Amino acid sequence: MLNYKHLYYFREVAKAGSIARASDRLHITPQTISMQLGMLEEDLGTQLFHRRGRNLELSEAGQVALDYADEIFALGAEMRELLQHYPEGKAQLFRVGVSDLVPKSIAYKILEPAMTLAKPIHIICTEGKLPDLLGELAVHRMELVIADSPMPSTMNVKGFSHPLGASGISFFSTKEVKQALAGAFPQCLHQAPLLMPNEGAAIRTQLMRWFYDQNLEPKIVGEFDDSALMKAFGLAGRGIFTAPTVLADTLKNEGVELIGSPEEIWERFYAISVERRITHPAVRAITDQAQDWLKATVPLKQRKAKTFLNEEDL
Repeated sequence: MLNYKHLYYFREVAKAGSIARASDRLHITPQTISMQLGMLEEDLGTQLFHRRGRNLELSEAGQVALDYADEIFALGAEMRELLQHYPEGKAQLFRVGVSDLVPKSIAYKILEPAMTLAKPIHIICTEGKLPDLLGELAVHRMELVIADSPMPSTMNVKGFSHPLGASGISFFSTKEVKQALAGAFPQCLHQAPLLMPNEGAAIRTQLMRWFYDQNLEPKIVGEFDDSALMKAFGLAGRGIFTAPTVLADTLKNEGVELIGSPEEIWERFYAISVERRITHPAVRAITDQAQDWLKATVPLKQRKAKTFLNEEDL
């Protein structure tokens, strides 16, 4: 079997650049580290370092070994973090971030399964900008982030995006705003007052493309980072706003009316975690049930339509 203590010493030397610096960091004699590096190289049957003066440089094989070592010890840290959630007799801590672009009702519905587990959950929920939340996820201050887009490829964060599903998008407004519109949907949106998600929202690009395809030019009277604030302006009669179609009944009870639902636009939702294979019981409950819930809200004819998500995205 691979000696993980030897591998740990190798990783520390590779990061420090010399045995002497690694010795100072680890409070272990250079002779001990050198001997154990030699044993690791003998065990692996290859040279891991080239000496350059007083410094050590990784060989090609050493760089491969370092990449594996980083992943091995990251998995070890992940295991330790996960097992700390299992103290006997205590509620399991579950820290989750919610992007401010995800509607609050959707976020609650997605997170609800975590609150019904047999083992009690102590949830700590933080709302914010996606890059900030992913930064917290990267340092293991969160177990999960709920977002309207997968993790950006440009971010230097190790994480995995798990598709939860999608909902159609609809346009809503107060009765007074709707009565002032001219014509049928979607032409009634032309030059109508519109409240829009800000440019950071994944859905905005789809909306702008759809307006262009329909030859519509709504009058944008407000742009918002926060979906709840956009809805508040809509409820106050300041303009038409968009929301996931699955919330239509909820919004109707809040005093707004449905204007129309374009079949071409879908808002997707993702659970982002540091786990490639989900093992955290709360995260597993969320991903499993959210996929079933979002898929069930879509009419069968639309599930089969080409405009709907691929099956693997559900």
